[in-house]
Amino acid sequence: MQALNAEHDMRYAIILSGHTMALGVVRALGERGIPIVLVHYDERDMAHVSKYVSEVIAAPHPEHFERQFIELLVRQATRFPDAVIFPVSDETVVAVARHKALLESYFRVACPDWTICQKYIEKIYTYELADKLGIPAPKTLIPTSEADVFKYAEQIDFPCLIKPSQSHLFYAHFGKKMFPVDNPEDLIATYRSASRAGLQVMLQEIIPGGDDNVVNYNAYFSEGKPLYEFTAQHIRNAPPWWGSPRVVLSTEIPEIIQYGRRLLQGMGFFGYACTEFKKDSRDGTYKLMEVNGRHNLSTLLAVRCGLNFPWLQYHHLTGGILPTGTDYTKNIYWIDLVRDLGYSIKYFRQEGYATRAYLRPYLQRHVFAIFSLRDLRPFIKRCTFLLKTGCLYLFHHIGQFRSDTTQKQLPL
Repeated sequence: MQALNAEHDMRYAIILSGHTMALGVVRALGERGIPIVLVHYDERDMAHVSKYVSEVIAAPHPEHFERQFIELLVRQATRFPDAVIFPVSDETVVAVARHKALLESYFRVACPDWTICQKYIEKIYTYELADKLGIPAPKTLIPTSEADVFKYAEQIDFPCLIKPSQSHLFYAHFGKKMFPVDNPEDLIATYRSASRAGLQVMLQEIIPGGDDNVVNYNAYFSEGKPLYEFTAQHIRNAPPWWGSPRVVLSTEIPEIIQYGRRLLQGMGFFGYACTEFKKDSRDGTYKLMEVNGRHNLSTLLAVRCGLNFPWLQYHHLTGGILPTGTDYTKNIYWIDLVRDLGYSIKYFRQEGYATRAYLRPYLQRHVFAIFSLRDLRPFIKRCTFLLKTGCLYLFHHIGQFRSDTTQKQLPL
């Protein structure tokens, strides 16, 4: 890849959210000398303690206090004029996209308009578009009432998945991306629980295949064309089979490129997106899982392989000359160290990997999601939070056990 033109204004980058995805963007830009302002709102965040962050701003949660969140951003305009705003979580994408016209009066905004964002934030629209474009996808049913669910339960094969239309809202409520269900009773119960929470869901067939059947098409689009493309393969997910990646490998997967291009072009998408597919072990067809129109968990993998998507997007939005050439290094691993160790221990028997399979990513070229000797504080912050959470969980259950024991010992 040819070098970028160094003559450009070093505008601030304002990163919205402070978890793993945000940390990837912070490091991708910070290592290039871009001054970083980080706006965070979650106690689990750790990106704000990175050495690359110049200023930290605590904000109300955009999902619950959208208007106040946007007002806070607007107040920063005099301090950071013409900065580039990067929403890197679904909830910040929603808030920023809905108010993009206002924010563009003050900043450069790294996400599409809401009319486009809605097509991938709300998965129902994503699957409808895929069907129109002839892109393979799992069989999906969209119930509008409990009666529909009872009817579907008589027609579909079990097990199946209950998936949300809006993943970030579902995860915030249930702490899971989806629910596999084995029988009609569980299907009805889970649907009722989601309905009580005001969450729209889909019923979807399970695509057979392991975690390594899941792949990513990462691309930066402009004027309906991909300027840069990068593909990668999941190796292990957290939790296995239904979760987000904990180990990913850069590799060439040409079969998904045509589908990824067609879908993003059909959306009218521009900017960066990570589109996920899964290879159906029954027929070898890659089928659409979801589109994330923001920088993803494994952002640093593409950076390590020579495609710094956050930097390219920043440079594009600030009027810089983009480089030519889109080649990247293959066979490099991305590892979320804490999650991989935790889930590998927890699911060692169920996953059934040989020890050498667990060790292989660590013994070959790799980049860690959070751990870095050059920027250690986010990793320490992450471990401290997990330790605190574990202790609170343990104390709660010890207290519950003592309470139950006392109740049993009371005379009748």
